[in-house]
Amino acid sequence: MNAWIGHIATLVALLVAGGGAAAAFFAGRTGDARYMQGARRAGVLVFVLVLIAFATMERALITHDFSVSYVAQVGSRTTPLFYTVISLWSALEGSILLWALILSAYTALLVRWSRRHYTEPNGDSQVPYALGTLLAVNVFFLLLISWPANPFRILSPAPLDGPGPNALLQNSPFMGVHPPLLYTGYVGMSVPFSLAIGALLAGRLGTDWPKRIRRWTMVPWTFLSLGILAGAWWSYEVLGWGGYWAWDPVENASFMPWLTATAFLHSVMVQERRGMLKMWTITLIVSTFLLTVLGTFLTRSGVLASVHAFTQSPIGPFFLVFLAIVLLGSLALLAWRSETLESEGRFDAVLSRETAFMINNLLFAAFAFVVLLGTMFPLIAEAVRGAKVSVGGPYFNELSVPIALLLVFLAGVGPALPWRKGSLELMRGKFRWPFVAALGVAVLLVVFGVRQPLALLTFALAVFAAGLLIEEFATPARARRRNTGESLPLALARVIGSNRRRYGGYIVHSGILVIAVGIAASATFRKEAEWTLRRGTAADIGRYRVQFDSVWAVKEPNRDGVIAATTITTAGQPFTKLYPRLNYYPTAIEPIGTPAVRESLREDLYLVLMAYTQDGQQATLKAIASPLVGWIWLGGGIVALGAILALWRSRAEAERQARAIDRGGEAVRHTAPVH
Repeated sequence: MNAWIGHIATLVALLVAGGGAAAAFFAGRTGDARYMQGARRAGVLVFVLVLIAFATMERALITHDFSVSYVAQVGSRTTPLFYTVISLWSALEGSILLWALILSAYTALLVRWSRRHYTEPNGDSQVPYALGTLLAVNVFFLLLISWPANPFRILSPAPLDGPGPNALLQNSPFMGVHPPLLYTGYVGMSVPFSLAIGALLAGRLGTDWPKRIRRWTMVPWTFLSLGILAGAWWSYEVLGWGGYWAWDPVENASFMPWLTATAFLHSVMVQERRGMLKMWTITLIVSTFLLTVLGTFLTRSGVLASVHAFTQSPIGPFFLVFLAIVLLGSLALLAWRSETLESEGRFDAVLSRETAFMINNLLFAAFAFVVLLGTMFPLIAEAVRGAKVSVGGPYFNELSVPIALLLVFLAGVGPALPWRKGSLELMRGKFRWPFVAALGVAVLLVVFGVRQPLALLTFALAVFAAGLLIEEFATPARARRRNTGESLPLALARVIGSNRRRYGGYIVHSGILVIAVGIAASATFRKEAEWTLRRGTAADIGRYRVQFDSVWAVKEPNRDGVIAATTITTAGQPFTKLYPRLNYYPTAIEPIGTPAVRESLREDLYLVLMAYTQDGQQATLKAIASPLVGWIWLGGGIVALGAILALWRSRAEAERQARAIDRGGEAVRHTAPVH
């Protein structure tokens, strides 16, 4: 029954999405409100049907209905309930179902947004075209789960039990956090892409469309940022290698659209303010969606060897065809509207915010190209020459680190520069004390023994940029305090509240600086050691002394485990106890380690159980001391806080923006091409 309900729901959703897309495009072409109303109803109905399919699969997993092929693939009676629930996205077909659910939810949100802000007959054909494009994307993913990636196939006779999810995926609760966050960001990029295509098809390329797309980009960008950081944290906490980023191809696949979306969020400000970079801005948002499709192909086609990737599957050719259609169609639309996308303004001076943002965009684009080339080169080399090659960390680090340092510098300089034209005198005044602070920090670090040039440069640039950002908060707050007599905290809060978008962006920049410092410190000053210790003996790493106390076995419903007890002291004083373990799963050939981590903002102590003797008298332990790793996760929280602030609008602000967009749309309608 579960298989029939789920499969019928996805088939009906496929038909409804197709009909809704056709109705939306027809509404955009003719302006007929009846067809738009039908498209909106289709968008909501698709979400309801996919939600039914998703809930049906969850029910099949929880009730262990092994007659459903996907349950037989990832389900097990011994898997704990939490991992049973999240096993829905632990393999290919289920992950596509989750993708379709999130995509249909975004579609329903776009329907609600269009009803709230734009009603026919007002001649606004961008919204119907955008909804039609988004429903067409729904058609593609619903086609996948209805045919080549159908999770609802019926097995007869049904097996009595299944293998459970991949052992790595049930070794940590991060499996319940990282994929949903990442998918919400990844899939969400479909909405700004659809709005951009709608603007191109409708010829609505005036001043209003960037305002619409920016917020629809900011939301998935925030989720994508948190998803990437959650994946790094998962890798750090679970895989036992002590790192958080390995330039793995699937990691890169999520990072590339983040880079281009970040560039878009900066570029769109230049377009809103100066009417510049129109072609570049819309190209960035199209590129972001293309990179999400490419990343999905790389992850789910089986062409890449990665701990994150799925196995071989038949959906690769479908993705390649879809990618080709989107790429060629987007290029054709951009060429068609190229005259409309000409810039209205121009660069007035080198010392201006526009110039800083343009350099920022070029650096983000170069960064994305470096990652794309390193990710794709092994595939290209194997296809052309038949030889297997690998591109590792040295390539990525050598090319990306200089770009990242320049971006850290611009994170502070960009907001400090005025629009249009700045003066050297103004810059000297703004840059003086941040430069002195950066120089002082660099000298102080050298005095305390820091000699690594790259780390010194990163810390100095971060302090310099942070000083400029602090000045952007402090100057208007002091001015308001002088004028109103308010306390400094109240004046600062009201300054931030007066322009949440601007100051939210500055807080995001601050979070990025904190992350940069954490990465530089943990990569440069990390200490690592490995010992084989007898019970009661100890070894030293940095300021810690690690004593091996005992080892014992545990048995759990879905796995067996071996746990080592250790006592950590520092300066002769008790510090903490850590319990690293090895887990043995029936479906895993090798044991999977769960490191024990003592986390702090100053330094993490990371302990891994590598091996042990059967009598429990000896154990091999690997220890890693990494300073400031916690700053990476702290910086991620600051980024999320800034993004939420930038998105948070009062009702008055929302109404003002809606009126501004309507006025801009009215002006465009008088010059829009006739369809």
